[in-house]
Amino acid sequence: MRRRAFLTIVVSVGLTASLAACGQSAQGDSAAAKNWPRKGKPVELVVAFAPGGAVDTAARLVAPILEKELGTNVEVVNKPGAGGQIGYTALTSAKPDGYTIGATGSPSVVVSPLDPSRGAKYKRSSFEPLGMQVIDPAVIGVAPDSPYNSVQDLIEAAKASPSKITVSTTGLQTGEHFAVADLEQKSGAKFALVHFSEGASQALAAFLGGHVQVYVGSASDVTDLVKQKKIKMLGVMSQERSEFLPDVKTFKEQGIDVESATARGYSAPAGLPDPVATKIEAALKTAIEDPAVTKKMKDLGLQTNYLDAAGYEKYWGEQEATVKAVLPLVTKK
Repeated sequence: MRRRAFLTIVVSVGLTASLAACGQSAQGDSAAAKNWPRKGKPVELVVAFAPGGAVDTAARLVAPILEKELGTNVEVVNKPGAGGQIGYTALTSAKPDGYTIGATGSPSVVVSPLDPSRGAKYKRSSFEPLGMQVIDPAVIGVAPDSPYNSVQDLIEAAKASPSKITVSTTGLQTGEHFAVADLEQKSGAKFALVHFSEGASQALAAFLGGHVQVYVGSASDVTDLVKQKKIKMLGVMSQERSEFLPDVKTFKEQGIDVESATARGYSAPAGLPDPVATKIEAALKTAIEDPAVTKKMKDLGLQTNYLDAAGYEKYWGEQEATVKAVLPLVTKK
């Protein structure tokens, strides 16, 4: 009897302690949200690519609105390299306290944890999605004086001279890499891929300098170049034509079953306290949907497609399933 009484006391004390701990945790989270952000402590927004690209531009557009909504400075910090992996490592290694968030672009952020050879120090669960800003379709273009006037022209030339035509990507296992690998598999063409790990700005500089013959990137990267007649577009990899490039045929219109797009959003390191996450999510929604921001995005060839944290997480999961299916095409490159 004494033993039973002792066990009852122990269980009772344990339950009381657990409930007290839960209460303290909830109070702690509430206090964290109330006192976050601390006066004078900035939020760092990590961009895993070099300045000048679409990811960097979008982040710098939302940063001033985030500052206003959060009541503290938001500093955009570029950490390019390894197809985004350096920046993503910095983001997921940061303390999940709300003072470090990052721009996350897929498929780069989706792919790197799935391939063991990349040695990524993070995995899917290392990120906490906060919201998606845009979906940007992939395009393919050549120099204005290029003899190629369609995707089929380019395919036939690549078949005639395998691995001779140079094509840019923004790094290993990025959206462009997947897109070209898919095109090669479905067409029988073979290209010479040139990977620029610092992102679109580096790839574009090489293309405009005549160092690569074909540019593969996002629609937003080329809208100004098209207006300036510095690039001739051959196709867009989406179901419908881009509203920013209405005269450019889709791959589907040209009889080629290839689709590719980059989704861009924002995430935090996993483990962010719920009340803090809620504050940041709300601020991001306001910033992303701000009329001045959406107008500037549209001027840059970027159509805003906002998804909240839950929607972005679902989309991320769907992309992960797709990537797993095509990963073998790029791991053997």
